[in-house]
Amino acid sequence: MTHDNHKRLVIPGPVEVRREILEAQTAWMIGHRTTAFADLYARLQAKLKQAFLTQYRVFVSGSSGTGLWEGASRNCIRDGQKALHLTGGAFSEKWAEVSRLNGKEVDVLPVEWGKAHTPEMVADALRRGGHYDAVCFVHNETSTGVTNPVRDISAVIHELDPDALVLVDTVSGFLGAELRTDEWGLDIALTSSQKAFALPPGIAFAAVSDRVLERANQVTNRGYYFDFIELDALAQKNNTPSTPPIALMYAADKQLDDIMAEGLENRWARHLHMRDLTITWADTRGMGLYAQEGYRSPTVTTVANGRNINVDDMAKFMSGKGFSMDKGYGKIKGKTFRIAHMGDMTVSTLEEVLAGLDEFLGV
Repeated sequence: MTHDNHKRLVIPGPVEVRREILEAQTAWMIGHRTTAFADLYARLQAKLKQAFLTQYRVFVSGSSGTGLWEGASRNCIRDGQKALHLTGGAFSEKWAEVSRLNGKEVDVLPVEWGKAHTPEMVADALRRGGHYDAVCFVHNETSTGVTNPVRDISAVIHELDPDALVLVDTVSGFLGAELRTDEWGLDIALTSSQKAFALPPGIAFAAVSDRVLERANQVTNRGYYFDFIELDALAQKNNTPSTPPIALMYAADKQLDDIMAEGLENRWARHLHMRDLTITWADTRGMGLYAQEGYRSPTVTTVANGRNINVDDMAKFMSGKGFSMDKGYGKIKGKTFRIAHMGDMTVSTLEEVLAGLDEFLGV
């Protein structure tokens, strides 16, 4: 069912946002240098720590996750040192480019799109490359539907290059795929609002370890907007250096209450169930899967389009059913298309999407 001609979003961001979360943004505005704001920040901080499973701070940024890529690269890689970027999709490649554009020396460990990085690959790269100030990689590659084994990769980094910081983009993984920041030894886990968090876009978050701040203190040119030392100094006062997106913080506060009521384990399990339903649909319809078996994302399935359908026609048909669909991303657009099953999507909504696709296919 549509509302006010709204098409329900089945794209991997921005995702569908529940009415009550949208309405949470309409609370009366407050000044960001007031006690009321400090109370909001402190309340949100406590919930974010629970969501990231961290004892450390979680930065709140009025930006996309892309901004926090830049912050991570600038604050964690010292002059004369280098970073290792694991690349295997559009977004991991872009993060490596962000590091280069910020003057950092970068080595890459590439894999074919649709493939995952394994701990063995990373171990070989670390043995060959010498010391890295940071190893940067994507938890869940949105373009390909691949989930990398973050825990095992992090363990290899800590074993072979213990001074290297472990920097993880979990933009389309966080709150949809299992992530245990402290237990897995992650120094930065960064994300944004419009994926499995199921918020409107415009706010981003990063769990940041003490090791990161120690490193940032050794970097002279950290930039201005994403200076982690300044962000931390204001965070200790329950505030931010620049004007924050207060309305989105109200929405995040409400959404985190609902997420914790569902429970992280239950939320992860719901996403895995929706992934498995989607995989079964793609396999039994002769479409196939693009992502490597064993590493398929709980939040977004990249369908291999084995029947060579016209994705524009598919999207138009599904629009008539009240759904906004994806047509694939980057160099695999059209050759694949993505079905996002993340955030607050329910199994019944996913089943409605798959039934509509069946009608388009004539099966």
